[in-house]
Amino acid sequence: MGEETYQRTSRIEVSSQELRDWHFRAGAFARLNPPWEKATVVESPGELVDGARAIIEIGMGPLKQQWIADHEVTEDGFIDRQEKGPFASWEHQHSFVSLGDKASELTDSIRYRLPLGKLGQVFGGPVVRPKLDRMFRYRHEITIADLERRKANPPPKPLTVLISGATGMIGTELVGFLQTQGHQVYRLTRNPVEPTDIAWNPERGILHLPEDIRFDGVVHLAGENVAGGRWSEARKRNILESRRLGTRLLSESVAKLPHPPSVLISASGSGFYSHQGETCDETGPTGDHFLAEVCRINEAETAPARSAGIRIVDPRIGMVLSPAGGALKKLVPHFLLGLGGPFGHGRQRISWIGIDDVVDVLH
Repeated sequence: MGEETYQRTSRIEVSSQELRDWHFRAGAFARLNPPWEKATVVESPGELVDGARAIIEIGMGPLKQQWIADHEVTEDGFIDRQEKGPFASWEHQHSFVSLGDKASELTDSIRYRLPLGKLGQVFGGPVVRPKLDRMFRYRHEITIADLERRKANPPPKPLTVLISGATGMIGTELVGFLQTQGHQVYRLTRNPVEPTDIAWNPERGILHLPEDIRFDGVVHLAGENVAGGRWSEARKRNILESRRLGTRLLSESVAKLPHPPSVLISASGSGFYSHQGETCDETGPTGDHFLAEVCRINEAETAPARSAGIRIVDPRIGMVLSPAGGALKKLVPHFLLGLGGPFGHGRQRISWIGIDDVVDVLH
């Protein structure tokens, strides 16, 4: 009684097998989870098999609730069913139907019941359906975009990639994207929990890279968040030292591997440049301010890897915009409350880039 349904269908210009493979790879949930949703993966299903379980912690205002879903593989896709969560019941069927060798149809069909019976229908119904429509419109657009990128630039082989800062805003999206493209990702982290996690502690100089793993590339994103709080002297010291120590340790460690990676991408920042003048490119003058010093030191610490013959790339990234974090997440609530406005005279220049474009650049 009171069961609701929702469905969205999209045509995708890849085979149904490619569409299925994309969804079944580890990282698909990270790609499909909209950045505006307050959802944290507690337990990932990884590659989908019968009985695979996902545990997601979702935020509802100041409250948090676990969503536990079990998966069943079907002939044309898979089903996830809520075992515990915000709905009275939830069943979501993902179908991948062939439209020939080079096209397929993706359909998401959902049957759900809201909690609290009639009361839930009256007050929750008008809220839930627009949220579902927004979510699945996003999911289909991401699926289409990622598969089109793979089709336009197919990987010659699966790569093995090591990423620091993999749980941050950029890292989370990059890991998910690379995994759904068919690559193997290892994460550098202070608190390893997954089999593919590698422990490190830059302040204590701890990092033991396994010599039996041959990394094709390394992406270094770790470092104290420059926008995480007021720049006290202590905080500025942490921002600088986190990059000095982390970049040096990682560069020295990959340089010592019996088979070093072919490339180290070490994230720098557009703060490298001077605040004076119009626009800057790679030949622009460096600044004489704090962030410029941080960028110069960070880029210089890749020297051990460069000396070992590893190609070094220092992407000087500007302000990254995503509802999942960073500046946009902080600004949006104020503007929605009517409290937004220009900073100072409002004519400052800011280098910015969307999260999906950053992922594409790094890829």
